[in-house]
Amino acid sequence: MKKFLLIIAMLSPAFTFAQNKKTGPKTFDLVVGTYTTGKSKGIVVYRFYAETGKLAYLREIDGVDNPSYLTLSANNKFIYAVNELPKGEVSAFSFEPKTGKMIFINKQSTLGADPCYISVDKAQKNLLIANYSSGNVAVMPLNKDGSIANGIQTVHDDGHSINKERQESAHAHMAVLTPDEKYVLYNDLGTDKVNIFRYRPSKEPRIEPATPAFVSVAPGEGPRHLEFSADKKTVYLVTEMGSNVIVFDYNNGKLKQKQSITMLPDGFKGQTAGAAIHLSPDGRFLYASNRLETNEINIYSVNQETGMLTFVARQGTFGKNPRDFAIDPTGNFLIVANQNSDNMWVFRIDQNTGKLNQTGIRVDIGNPVCLKFAPAE
Repeated sequence: MKKFLLIIAMLSPAFTFAQNKKTGPKTFDLVVGTYTTGKSKGIVVYRFYAETGKLAYLREIDGVDNPSYLTLSANNKFIYAVNELPKGEVSAFSFEPKTGKMIFINKQSTLGADPCYISVDKAQKNLLIANYSSGNVAVMPLNKDGSIANGIQTVHDDGHSINKERQESAHAHMAVLTPDEKYVLYNDLGTDKVNIFRYRPSKEPRIEPATPAFVSVAPGEGPRHLEFSADKKTVYLVTEMGSNVIVFDYNNGKLKQKQSITMLPDGFKGQTAGAAIHLSPDGRFLYASNRLETNEINIYSVNQETGMLTFVARQGTFGKNPRDFAIDPTGNFLIVANQNSDNMWVFRIDQNTGKLNQTGIRVDIGNPVCLKFAPAE
């Protein structure tokens, strides 16, 4: 009799709901950074439905100049966005995930020109900002109320590389903490280096060169963005100018290159520019976007023992200049931001192969360039 009652319970809606609830949130916020030189007015928030891949507009905050890259605090209560301008600025906003409501708090100078990347530590003590045109990385403390204090430190590489037009000087493109937050890695497109700094969140200076202080890639590659594997033993770097994915072993602040794999089709001679790079939540597949005359996302399988990559497929993005993309926390969908087409497309991820299938879901939005997920509940 007990077995019969258990079967009835398992078939009941209440039991099914309880089981589904354990699998985690079914809705998320998708926060989108944009350039405001076109149709967009600022930062836009959408509700994402993880069971269907659908997006619904929630809110937009305007009067924010070129919030091209953004980050969320670990508790999802604050959004920080660079204002990519010749006199760089960074803006802070309070954020309410349930409604998507954003309220401006304050802004500060980034102590550099054209900031293009921002990250925040888990304890919400400091922001790290990469200023592209001035080539420096700025450290900016945060106050307890989420506001940004004046910047207290910048670091800069005086080097250059072989491309006289694009690598005449340093061009910092990304500054991110290692998973244990003991180090900061910052990519410099202009010098073909991944710089390695120790991170001390409450001491002076906040960041200082490690030993060794950098690792170089092949001249002309132009390091752009990187991604850590879930086990923290591998780093994947996408290069903007070379359009390669470079794989490094990582151990306590030290990087050792072990693979470089192209993003280009055989015989391709056109213009290209690597952009974003992300791993699937389960770490089995790596995705990297390529722009200009390619406009596609490359898919690689990841060897779970070595971290090495094997090419799987490439998928067109149905737009121009896929500046960024994001994989939803369930790992079932990938959303790509086509900056020059003013749209985003949703793709379903094949869980067996990693390949992408277009869902037909498209959202029109002006100049989308950065996508960040946050729980909506």
